[in-house]
Amino acid sequence: MNQETETFGRILVIDDDLEVRGTMQSLLSRMLLECETAGTLADGLDALAASEFDLVFLDVRLPDGNGLNALGQIKGMPGSPEVIILTGQGDPDGAELAIQGGVWDYLVKPSPIKQTMLSVQRALKYHMEKKGATPVALDLDNMVGHGPEMKQVFDFIAQAARSHAGVLITGETGTGKELTAQTIHENSFRSGNRFVVVDCASLTETLLESTLFGHRRGAFTGADKDRTGLVKLADGGTLFLDEVGEMPMSTQKSFLRVLQEKRFRPVGETREEKSDFRIVSATNKNLDQMVESGHFRGDLLFRLKTMSMELPPLRCRLADIKLLAMHHVSRLCEQYDAPVKGFGSDFFEVLSSYDWPGNVRELFNVLERAFVAAGEERTLYAMHLPRDVRIKVAKASLGGGMDRPCKDVSSQAASGMEPRPSQSQSADTVAVPPVQTHWQTNPVQAPALEGVDSLFAQSTPSLKEFKSQMEKRYLEQLIAMHDGDVKAILAASGLSRSHFYALLKKNDVQMKAD
Repeated sequence: MNQETETFGRILVIDDDLEVRGTMQSLLSRMLLECETAGTLADGLDALAASEFDLVFLDVRLPDGNGLNALGQIKGMPGSPEVIILTGQGDPDGAELAIQGGVWDYLVKPSPIKQTMLSVQRALKYHMEKKGATPVALDLDNMVGHGPEMKQVFDFIAQAARSHAGVLITGETGTGKELTAQTIHENSFRSGNRFVVVDCASLTETLLESTLFGHRRGAFTGADKDRTGLVKLADGGTLFLDEVGEMPMSTQKSFLRVLQEKRFRPVGETREEKSDFRIVSATNKNLDQMVESGHFRGDLLFRLKTMSMELPPLRCRLADIKLLAMHHVSRLCEQYDAPVKGFGSDFFEVLSSYDWPGNVRELFNVLERAFVAAGEERTLYAMHLPRDVRIKVAKASLGGGMDRPCKDVSSQAASGMEPRPSQSQSADTVAVPPVQTHWQTNPVQAPALEGVDSLFAQSTPSLKEFKSQMEKRYLEQLIAMHDGDVKAILAASGLSRSHFYALLKKNDVQMKAD
């Protein structure tokens, strides 16, 4: 046995196909690996919660959900296992989303045995080396979160802090891009020097160059004295370009040379100056698309994003809302020199039902408004929250939904509509029998609202009763049409997950048992 195969580990195979589970168990046993199997996503998650695994083979379409949507949860399980996708539904978008989710490999059934074995060996070797590495102690201070999404962010911060490479942080407005950048700086080798912020969105083209590089007295009208630029102030520290997508093309050209040479020339100066800074940038724009459209320099983007991280929106980390709220209200109590406040259960119910388009920044603003509204009261209730938030949540619960669900996968990948590969099967492949899916035999269509006339058979119902009955029938037919596949249901109906489950509870509708 060669050096790369001398490794042992525990592996979990999550696949609804009995033959695939048997084939994988036989293959992994021959590799002297301990293997357990699960036929559903729920059983797989239970097994992961019960004991540590080093590697998980994960199918995409499972009877009770989409495997890609569980990546964050699986990676956050004890032992942080590596994940290899093994699917009969090969799809470029699914592969992209899987890699973004941190999987080790993406294999399409039938996968050659040699390829499968090599992927297992490499994944286990990497995992064992990672487990043996000395953990990095991070000062996270104001970074709050304990879900799998934030674990990925914290892991990225640890990795970025150990490097001098350029970092690009992306994400929606209010997700905490500047705080993440500052946390990287504070945990880096440059923490003893300045963290200098450049707000690219608030500066005109003329001011931006002067602000970045400084100027000499008399360089332009109003320049009555020398001014040190932010690039020089960041010498030895970190230069943070906030909203870098707003930087004018002319400044991008000048700044590219500064990044390459670490030299610059103040406006009105003939001699160059040096500055040794680390660059961290942030934007809520898609810079790759801007490069394609000619609005951002590709060579500059390559320099900025040696490392990159997309921060999750708050609606994708609802489990952190209670922790964030308690943390921020505690800070408000200190700031206002007020007694510690408690929380009513309805307070968190409303917070968790709102979709937070402004993300953490909006949450903190809403919490401060509630804090002020409560005055001397010792407990925060839902009534203290701003009316606009409560109205939106109330409307959503009555069918006026907030349609900003957290989409971990595309609607196509979620529904399992991708055709299976038409490869021939041979003795050196992991077997998968041909399967005729619901999607191959039933085109997507809106559920018909049958039986309207029956509601008027005896007497004319009230409008409220009519709406209630129609809503219930809609849900029942929606579930039947999509075989209880929640992701497909959400994609077809446009409902958010929380709104969908609220409607099920309200109408006493049960999901299909798998």
